[in-house]
Amino acid sequence: MPFRLPLRLATLAVALLLAACAAAPPAGDDTPFTSYVVLGADGAAVARVLTQAPACPAIVLDGKAHPMTLRAAPATIAQRATVSPPELSKPSVFDVRVCEAALPAGVASASVQGRPLPLPPADPHRIVVLGDTGCRLLKKDDAFQACNDAAQYPFATVAAAAAAWHPDLVIHVGDFHYRENPCPAGDQGCAGSPWGYGWDAWRADLFAPGAALLRAAPWVVARGNHESCTRAGQGWWRFLDPRPLLPGRDCDAAANDDRGDYSDPYTVPLGADSQLLVFDTAATTWRGFQPGDAGLAHYQDTYRKLDALARRARHTIGVEHHPLLGIGADLKDAGKLRLLLGDAGLIQSFGAINPRLLPDNVELMLSGHVHLWQQVSFSSGHPSQFIAGFSGTAEDIVPIPDPLPPGTSPAPGAVIEQLSAWIDGFGFMTMERRGPDSWEVQVHDARGAVRNTCQVRGKRSVCAHTRVH
Repeated sequence: MPFRLPLRLATLAVALLLAACAAAPPAGDDTPFTSYVVLGADGAAVARVLTQAPACPAIVLDGKAHPMTLRAAPATIAQRATVSPPELSKPSVFDVRVCEAALPAGVASASVQGRPLPLPPADPHRIVVLGDTGCRLLKKDDAFQACNDAAQYPFATVAAAAAAWHPDLVIHVGDFHYRENPCPAGDQGCAGSPWGYGWDAWRADLFAPGAALLRAAPWVVARGNHESCTRAGQGWWRFLDPRPLLPGRDCDAAANDDRGDYSDPYTVPLGADSQLLVFDTAATTWRGFQPGDAGLAHYQDTYRKLDALARRARHTIGVEHHPLLGIGADLKDAGKLRLLLGDAGLIQSFGAINPRLLPDNVELMLSGHVHLWQQVSFSSGHPSQFIAGFSGTAEDIVPIPDPLPPGTSPAPGAVIEQLSAWIDGFGFMTMERRGPDSWEVQVHDARGAVRNTCQVRGKRSVCAHTRVH
């Protein structure tokens, strides 16, 4: 009788093999092109191909070849003002052609040059959620992550394990790109890393380490503050945003940032009278807006539009980068603990229209930005907040008190009934549908092992462990 590995061991072996392959240094990836699928308004699927070939390839839909459209030609974008001083900035070199094609509803197969493209199911039941995946190289914070060490920068391992879970859909809650400044001389942890906002840094931060997951399922993408116009906004518009790339809404020139930094929300159907509501919070501020700030009016306009969109389905899950209802922690003033509550800019903007901050049928919020995993459930009728900012970027390490100080709240009127968190651990989150308004959420470590399980019913959620150690 032939020897067979038990199913769980076989699955683990496949995940480890994928991780080993995906963790190879980007310089060794000789793949001639990158392909993936993003979902936009009303769930419209767009296939993208990034190639250094002189022309866009054909896409094959149900056995018939069709031309792809050029989204962005190779270009070098002149140096512009960024969050870094001029000597730590440079022109953005995009020496790759961006091609795209709409995937019609009902298409049964799609491929490019023999490589299959993932197609969106009508009723996704298995969803991977992850965020904050780039390798942090930032001089102003003196933060230089060891991008060359798969243990300290494990996004490739995380992406491979998440792909081995076989999701129907991937949700990335923002902050794809972190390699902003050059690695210091003599730092072997990040020696040789590309930096800046061009293709080489985007490839190293997302497309090479995330290749297995990009091929596994279509992606829904939220824009993070690291994709604002003064950071990696040029690559965001070229590579990821599902909408058309328009002159002046591309972050190429600082004079147009008021267009490039804001965009309208949209919905992605999930079947069974459910939807994702995706909105752009890249330019909010945790400090709050000053009177007359353009951002205040922009985000009030965002709220009015998402309020109308939320009415399209009975059950709505919000997807954005900055957690309205989350809690972080750091050490300030000679090591004194400081809790970071909600997001002042969004609370200020949305709260001026709706003191409860979100439409009534938003039952769940998925966010990133805080570099940890977190769940918060409320007895006050606010939606549960999940944060999945723990998938590659250097982690937050200051523990959140357990229990919280009495009266702690991320936003006015929000009464916490349970907070669960995992600090200083890399991984990804999964969601499996258990009913029209019910989900089982699991927290996986970088290699896919389950570290916590939560049940979501409507707006409320409960997890097996309040703190994962």
